[in-house]
Amino acid sequence: MSIKLGCIADDFTGATDLANNLVRAGMRTVQTMGIPDEPLRGETDAVVVALKTRTLPAAEAVAQSLAALEWLQAQGAEQIYFKYCSTFDSTPEGNIGPVADALMTRLGTDFTIATPAFPDNKRTVFKGYLFAGDVLLNESGMQHHPLTPMTDPNLVRVLSAQTSRRVGLIDYGVVARGSETIRARIRELQAQGVEIAIVDAVSNDDLLALGPALAGMPLVTAGSGVAIGLPGNWGLTAASAQTRQARAPGMQAVVAGSCSAATNGQVAAFIESGRPALALDPLRLAAGDDVVGEALAWAEARIDDGPVLVYSTAQPEQVRQAQGELGAARAGAMIEEAIARVAVGLVERGVRQLIVAGGETSGAVVQALGLRQIAIGEQIDPGVPWCSGHASAAHVDIHIALKSGNFGTRDFFIKAFG
Repeated sequence: MSIKLGCIADDFTGATDLANNLVRAGMRTVQTMGIPDEPLRGETDAVVVALKTRTLPAAEAVAQSLAALEWLQAQGAEQIYFKYCSTFDSTPEGNIGPVADALMTRLGTDFTIATPAFPDNKRTVFKGYLFAGDVLLNESGMQHHPLTPMTDPNLVRVLSAQTSRRVGLIDYGVVARGSETIRARIRELQAQGVEIAIVDAVSNDDLLALGPALAGMPLVTAGSGVAIGLPGNWGLTAASAQTRQARAPGMQAVVAGSCSAATNGQVAAFIESGRPALALDPLRLAAGDDVVGEALAWAEARIDDGPVLVYSTAQPEQVRQAQGELGAARAGAMIEEAIARVAVGLVERGVRQLIVAGGETSGAVVQALGLRQIAIGEQIDPGVPWCSGHASAAHVDIHIALKSGNFGTRDFFIKAFG
């Protein structure tokens, strides 16, 4: 069999975000957790391979991405899509540039585009600058991200620092004139020796205009927004692919590891609503206290009465304190592992509807639960759908929502279970 679009995502929430957009735009889509060890079975239009490479050393991220590419090519993928976050964040050494470089080389192509624009989630690009809402990225809170702080909103400059390839710009004046003008600008940039072009987009109309200009391009690199304009290149429409899933019966819970401003607000809203919430203390974890056992005992006494929240989310100054005492890498890994153990314990205790907040946290939870493949269901908020899959670690089927730290309205944790 062959698939139309083969996607490589650098984290688990981003993969779900992309799969959600593809399904809503008309593509039958399968999401795998990691690189499958067997050929794809069944009919589908797109496959999203979810990796956990955003904060890995660049060489490891490249190796895993190339392995995913090899598997997707073996499934007959006609076009490859490298998906990164709509905040374009990665480590100073990458990994967006190094992975894009390696994929371009392996595919034998000398041109691709790059844009994290996702207007539905208020991520827009204008004159090459990335905005989050009404402010530049470096004023949005992302400058305080504990693992991948973003202090420069100029995407041409950011990407140029990560690649030896020449980076150019397809600005809004071109995009606003439509697909043919975009194609002409691509040809012009190629003649100038540009190999990667940042693309402006401030609305979905811009992304829909961009889509046809990417038909036949071996590699597309982008956030999930560009996905809405690609299915039409294969004659697909939004009418047929999305199906509503019956929500799994059972108890409900949220685990949150993101420290983004959006997730901080969602945690606060959940607590303000009077629902039960428990914070994990990283310093107690480091001291060897049974914080996970205590959290599960606390949750078990409450989940019969409605959703509970277990979180490590903290304000930037609290994060800096923990990192100062434990080291950033150790603090992050310790929290991820603890939240993953809490998630498995919650599912073992009857939770069948689980929300996970944070990209790195979602990767750890999915791996701990043994979720290998998920089906995409109805959207809760832009970029965040309910999904279903089999949690082999607990031998049960569950519904799970993997929420990027920056996504969702303030009442997300409350309305998701409504």
